[in-house]
Amino acid sequence: MVKVVGIRFKPVGKIYYFNPDGTELSVGDGVIVETTRGVEYGTVVLSEKEIDEEKFNMPIKSILRKATEDDKKQVEENKIRTKEARDICLEKIAANGLEMNLVDVEYTFDRSKILFYFTADGRVDFRQLVKDLAAVFRTRIELRQISVRDEAKLLGGLGICGRPLCCSQFLGDFEPVSIKMAKEQSLSLNPTKISGTCGRLMCCLKYEQEAYEALLKTTPNAGAIVDTPMGRGTVISARLLRGMVQVKMDSEDAVVHEFKVDDIVIIKNTSRSHNKNEEGEKVDIRTLKELEKD
Repeated sequence: MVKVVGIRFKPVGKIYYFNPDGTELSVGDGVIVETTRGVEYGTVVLSEKEIDEEKFNMPIKSILRKATEDDKKQVEENKIRTKEARDICLEKIAANGLEMNLVDVEYTFDRSKILFYFTADGRVDFRQLVKDLAAVFRTRIELRQISVRDEAKLLGGLGICGRPLCCSQFLGDFEPVSIKMAKEQSLSLNPTKISGTCGRLMCCLKYEQEAYEALLKTTPNAGAIVDTPMGRGTVISARLLRGMVQVKMDSEDAVVHEFKVDDIVIIKNTSRSHNKNEEGEKVDIRTLKELEKD
């Protein structure tokens, strides 16, 4: 077992574990640590606890020191420098005629490296751009192509719900989201209604998926043959969250009644069909698959 604290390098980012090495730390404290990118400034977000070191693939590094006031001033100076670096990078991108969108610029704490984050539709040959930037800044340059999800996380914004984007507020990591989730939640398969600001499937589809999967195991699909307290019939629709199904009775008048799922017995179930949107129009599966990409 080893003692660790959880550290973030961005307000809403992945949590990394470091050994406090005897340093007294509280949540909110700034620390200086050695990372694969170089010396970095981070913030303690999880207080000290003991964990099994064998669960980690790499050795757990120790914190170099608790951040001083001078360290915090350097962080602020780095933020000011990134504005200048961004303007220069934009000029060099235009001069090289590159089709790329600069999203963010970041200095490592010790200024040993500048990272430029960008998006592009395909691969970009930025070798000359790196040379041009290195000639100006005289330090290591790294250009990193990121996904549209990462771009939304960095820039922030409002979702279709009117609230700030989840990824920029509290999601440390992106979890896989699939078209299957939208289908099982009986949502419209209209791409504009199930995609977020980033143009990919909304992250919130993941939130209730576990509950829907449990309900689908006990709820018959449309077209299923069921026995009800009023006789046999065919399921025409279901309201998963309410635990209710509408059944068209086999009687001559074919009356439709609503029953609780617990009050019916499934005689023959059917496969669930999701190849149409809420207007009944067929959907292009290839278009929907594009929404699943990172």
